[in-house]
Amino acid sequence: MLEDNPNDNLVNALNEIKNKFTEESIEDENEDYQSFIQEDESLYPEKLADTTLERTFVGLLLNEIKAISVYNFLLDEAYFADENILNVYKKILFTDGEKFAPIKAKEGYSLAKESDELYTLKNELREEYRESNLKIDDIYNRLKKLFIIRKGYLGIPVKEIQPKIAEILDYELYDMMTPEDVENTVEQVTTTEKFKRAVLNDDLTGFLVRGDNVLTNGLYLPFPILTKVFKGIRKGETSAFAMPSNSGKSRFIINLAAFIALVHEKKVLIISNEMSEEKMKLCLITTILNNPEIQKIHGLKVKVSENELLSFKFRPDDNSSAKLDENGYVLKEEGETQDAFAKRLYQISSQFKMTAQITNWYNSKCKNSIHFIDITDHTNDELRKVIMNYYYKEKIEYVFYDTLKTDIDNIGNGEELKKTATILSNLAQNFNMFIGSTLQLSETATDPINLNVNDMAVSRTVKEVLDTLCLFKQIHNENLSKYQYSLSETDEQVFELEKFEDPDVRYYSCIVDKNRAGAKPKLVFRLNLAYNSWEELGYLRLK
Repeated sequence: MLEDNPNDNLVNALNEIKNKFTEESIEDENEDYQSFIQEDESLYPEKLADTTLERTFVGLLLNEIKAISVYNFLLDEAYFADENILNVYKKILFTDGEKFAPIKAKEGYSLAKESDELYTLKNELREEYRESNLKIDDIYNRLKKLFIIRKGYLGIPVKEIQPKIAEILDYELYDMMTPEDVENTVEQVTTTEKFKRAVLNDDLTGFLVRGDNVLTNGLYLPFPILTKVFKGIRKGETSAFAMPSNSGKSRFIINLAAFIALVHEKKVLIISNEMSEEKMKLCLITTILNNPEIQKIHGLKVKVSENELLSFKFRPDDNSSAKLDENGYVLKEEGETQDAFAKRLYQISSQFKMTAQITNWYNSKCKNSIHFIDITDHTNDELRKVIMNYYYKEKIEYVFYDTLKTDIDNIGNGEELKKTATILSNLAQNFNMFIGSTLQLSETATDPINLNVNDMAVSRTVKEVLDTLCLFKQIHNENLSKYQYSLSETDEQVFELEKFEDPDVRYYSCIVDKNRAGAKPKLVFRLNLAYNSWEELGYLRLK
């Protein structure tokens, strides 16, 4: 079976052999396994392949046969690199030191291969170490440590981790380490290698000159000031956007997701426990039709509200070309199928024609750019698995979770929300992805410009985990006269908040409550939910 495995799959082949061990066949398989190790020294790097300790231990043992009662290796501990030395060791177990070797020490081993060469080697080793002053207990412990490292090296066939295990031999205090210390260190290495490590003073000049680190290279947002203060949307970070109920949290997420997918051409995952797939699709279409930055990409300027899309209402280029309702929309004729109606609209309404062209453009150019999953009544572990599945399958590195809530096992316990946020933060850091979430704000009497974490409807401690946190609240029409805004924080030129009769046009304060990157400004947004339009106007201030 072994000869069928190519050299570049040696470790996999070794694992297959070790997994095949059973109580009935362990003796034969052990022989194959140990032979396999010897036949290809490339299993170990040079520093692990040294057989000096093996020779010394067996040579000392031949001169002190009774020591096999204490200084022996169980089958799963014996990682000899030299098959001939292994066979001499087995001769001691079953022949020379048979009456001294514990029964447990013999379990699983096959008998040694008999040959003239083996007999000669055994005598050479005995003579070589007959007058040695080396202590067998010291050599045994040193060899045991080496075996532990070899076992760890072969047991983790990951090219990034194996060299770190081999490097244990080079630790400054390696000689002082016990076999138990080495075993613990192997476990620690395999665990900590999951996390990004570095020596901070490595290549400081290059880091500074290149300027291409994640601290400066986040994706820019459709909002200039937030882009500046957050340094963009940066992988490795978690952000949250908190708003009261029915304020447009999901629409805000769709706006950001569409911008990342279409402007930056990145794959995005939206996980929702708020809006259905159908509502999300409708909001997405509204966004890609009306967003100015996305219009620059598809090249068509059109204005269609979400309600018009939902009701399938479009105006004709020529009012005389069709029957219209009281609001000037083309009426569907009696008995006309939806397909026939759409074809007719395509001919007489530029508004509908451009809408269809844009959605077709999206389907053809940006297939699979925004993934969506509706997840309810889930556990934190299920949430983590969903994100990792899309990460591994689609390499999605930008994730939005709408809305961040406690898992099903902790419903009603707001303080548990921090655990969910911590899981998301760990995923973002360990897998270098951005994870943005929405949060619920309470309907408090706090003025929009004075929002703080105490206005959160859920655990306030979640803020501790996040990298950035924005709090949004509507400035109602009757209070618009109290506020004004400027284009820079210290600018003396100010602008008034214009009042609109259209109820879909609103002003929201945006209070940056946390920002690991620095500044925490107070901003004002003007939005139109009918077109999912979000415009960052400037810095908010009281008159």
